[in-house]
Amino acid sequence: MAELNEQELVRRQSLQTMRDMGIDPYPAAEYVVTAYSTDIKQEFEQTAEEKEVSIAGRLMSRRIMGKASFIELQDSKGRIQVYVSRDDINTEAQPEMYNTVFKKLLDIGDFIGIRGFVFRTQTGAISVHAKELTVLAKSLKVLPIVKYKDGVAYDKFDDPELRYRQRYVDLVVNDGVKDTFLKRATILRTMRQVLDEAGYTEVETPTLQSIAGGASARPFITHFNALDIDMYMRIATELYLKRLIVGGFEGVYEIGKNFRNEGMDRTHNPEFTCMELYVQYKDYNWMMSFTEQLLEKICIAVNGSTESVIDGNVVSFKAPYRRLPILDAIKEKTGYDLDGKTEDEIRDICKALKLEIEPSWGKGKMIDEIFGEFCEGTFIQPTFIIDYPVEMSPLTKMHRSKPGLTERFELMVNGKELANAYSELNDPIDQYERFKEQMRLADKGDDEAMIIDHDFMRALEYGMPPTSGIGIGIDRLVMFMTGKSTIQEVLLFPQMRKEQ
Repeated sequence: MAELNEQELVRRQSLQTMRDMGIDPYPAAEYVVTAYSTDIKQEFEQTAEEKEVSIAGRLMSRRIMGKASFIELQDSKGRIQVYVSRDDINTEAQPEMYNTVFKKLLDIGDFIGIRGFVFRTQTGAISVHAKELTVLAKSLKVLPIVKYKDGVAYDKFDDPELRYRQRYVDLVVNDGVKDTFLKRATILRTMRQVLDEAGYTEVETPTLQSIAGGASARPFITHFNALDIDMYMRIATELYLKRLIVGGFEGVYEIGKNFRNEGMDRTHNPEFTCMELYVQYKDYNWMMSFTEQLLEKICIAVNGSTESVIDGNVVSFKAPYRRLPILDAIKEKTGYDLDGKTEDEIRDICKALKLEIEPSWGKGKMIDEIFGEFCEGTFIQPTFIIDYPVEMSPLTKMHRSKPGLTERFELMVNGKELANAYSELNDPIDQYERFKEQMRLADKGDDEAMIIDHDFMRALEYGMPPTSGIGIGIDRLVMFMTGKSTIQEVLLFPQMRKEQ
């Protein structure tokens, strides 16, 4: 344990003094809460009824004025002022509750319970008049409460690394942080509601997988001691969810964690949450319309309208969204038409565009690099980028009318990918050839190429009906709906470097 500072030593001394007085600073008994700060204020504004309440929370500020004091109590919903008088909280059993416990032994950050009644002070502040005070938990560390002097703020808890590493402190002292995660819960709740009402079934699939499939990504590898085999943390739920479509489910979805052993930045975390949905007898055109409806409803639930402000841009999630073929987007932004070009021709175009490319990259990887560098960041309003080349889409059905292309879309919002969706490939022979091409890329050194999943191939050979599927990045969706510019702001506990 780190060496204690002076204030931490004083708090431990106060803790012991409480125990010596017969006060348990960490009581086990239930403390019954009958009201919350925001509800109390809202109800009193409507009724002005001086009703009795029992509240609990952290002591966040204190103004001691002799025989009476005002404190600010923070509960799970907000803050409320409490009036504390010596004559009210002193009892025969605890005659020193005010002068000793309240004035000397309690500290900012301590949890206390207050029983009393609601009233309005002479200055008009809705408050609780304390008739009884109970110590519920002693805080042994000092909260970094912001103080102001001459217009200057001191003790701010605003260093990003500290905030993300000590999220528990961030939630207590910084306004608005908790609201972001309440909105995240609203997003997930609304998404589940829409999917459930559509008749689709929420399922769970393995996190530990023998083959990392369903996406092009570098996996985390772990060892299964009981079986003495290496396994992978899943990079996607796709192949298992498709197995369930083979098994007869009309529509299945999963909201869960995926893991990709790649870099961290403002918009990527190696552990992230994704929703994947698969529905039989649908195609990517249907999925585009369904996605528009889903996002529109989520935005209304979170923001009260179909608009969200992201990085200063007013983004409208009201349907319909623009639909633009990827090769058209590249031609529009670079002047190069990649339609029908060979791998060597595209490599030459990459060089002309001054892109650094690896010798192991095939057509799909190079096209993806061109799009990411010159196109992706330009799409601020929701835009479906559609009809990807087959080399970029090993799990996607061939386009019904455009040779060499597939029925795939990615949804771009604020210059970033939010969703990826296909008319799913259900031809097992075609799928096997696509997997073999992925293995060829792996042999050339592409460590993100897919491995053949023979059990999934066997499932396809039993027959999978026409199906449409989509994956939506939940963390990025929360960023867009709450206007946050970094993924760390919407993850309660983002990955961090080891603390020194």
